[in-house]
Amino acid sequence: MRKGGGRIFCSLFFFAFCLFLLSSNANAEPGDDYSFDLEEFESKPFEFGGYAEIKWEHMNLDNESAFYYFNFYDDHRCTIDRFTGTIQLNGRYKKGIWSFNGLLNADSRHDNNGWSDSVDIFEASLSLKPTPFATIDLGKKMFKWGKGYAWNPVGFIDRTKDPNDPEEAMEGYIGAGLDLIKSFDGSLQTVALTTVVLPVWEDVNDDFGERNHVNLAGKLYMLYLDTDIDFIIYTGNSRSTRYGVDFSRNLTTNFEIHGEYAYITDFKQNYLSETGELTLREGSVKKYLAGLRYLTESDITTIIEFYHNGAGFSESELGRFYQLIDDAYTDFQNTGSDDLLQAVKNISGMGYAAPQAGRNYLYFKINQKDPFDILYFTPGLITILNLNDQSYSISPEILYTGFTNWELRMRLTVLNGGNHTGFEEKQNENKLECRIRYHF
Repeated sequence: MRKGGGRIFCSLFFFAFCLFLLSSNANAEPGDDYSFDLEEFESKPFEFGGYAEIKWEHMNLDNESAFYYFNFYDDHRCTIDRFTGTIQLNGRYKKGIWSFNGLLNADSRHDNNGWSDSVDIFEASLSLKPTPFATIDLGKKMFKWGKGYAWNPVGFIDRTKDPNDPEEAMEGYIGAGLDLIKSFDGSLQTVALTTVVLPVWEDVNDDFGERNHVNLAGKLYMLYLDTDIDFIIYTGNSRSTRYGVDFSRNLTTNFEIHGEYAYITDFKQNYLSETGELTLREGSVKKYLAGLRYLTESDITTIIEFYHNGAGFSESELGRFYQLIDDAYTDFQNTGSDDLLQAVKNISGMGYAAPQAGRNYLYFKINQKDPFDILYFTPGLITILNLNDQSYSISPEILYTGFTNWELRMRLTVLNGGNHTGFEEKQNENKLECRIRYHF
């Protein structure tokens, strides 16, 4: 994170870039819209794109929730307003058997705490394709393993998705990979093998796990009887060994089912026992997901997924953590000392503060393009339900794309549940988001 001069630079660059894009469109000749050039369809050595975005978020805080006590015990407020400007640039350069892929994300944001900036290289990888059957990759990239939409239990070397925006680009990891692919005639149509070497050193993937190790991951893909199947393995000392399998199949043109299963060995986790003490448990855990995607003739898309997170906490374990925050806040009110709250902050970093820290969730998303013949308009709804404690988030949204290359989205997220339940104890009671994005 950089502040001061970095904020000014990112802000000026963002608005100058938007002005350039608008002026470029304004100066285009009318006839350009109807030009037809066969050369435009030829593969170009350099391709460039991305988007510029402005987003406003208004959050009403739940001043009786555990995480409100946790985060605002000495700074009481009712709302948070955040403005964010983002530029995401992606490019690809290809020459012969070589190609370079890059993805840069820069944003500048302002909220009640002031300004903050960040510039991150999401991807920067060099690829060599000496034959049609082999590809060598070196650098930083996203692997996108798994068939799930909101979650990916087998994404062993990927960052965790945000279920509310699972299609957004994420930062990759630095490594070296080899892809081999072979096609066949018959029931087994395609076989592909991907192997990845992932180092974890200081300043190199240092947030992946334990440092000073070199890790290995592999994925065997098969297209068998029109079913996509992956067998996945990860091994190394930065994280414990993991095995996974996933599949995806179209039952009809508009109906797809998918699933994932992950087995994680030697998993270690600190949790609050019934006596309120931190206790270490070790063993193997399972994560799995089952889902479907259905598209109707009237362009209604429905996605449903069930996710079991064996590495999550039980309902009672989460309840004890929320109660501990309540007790720490009461102690702060009585004594003025935040020592216990600071101790709870350390515990929260052991997984209790994860977006979905429980064990069983249901994801539901539905949207419809152009309802009632309203062109370029897509209303939708996203719901995430914690099946253990019955708390939930619900997010209605509207999307409009009636202007060329522009996307306007408004979304309201409401969190609800009983006392000491996952979504109810989040710091936000609700959040309103308005986003304007220009693609180029």
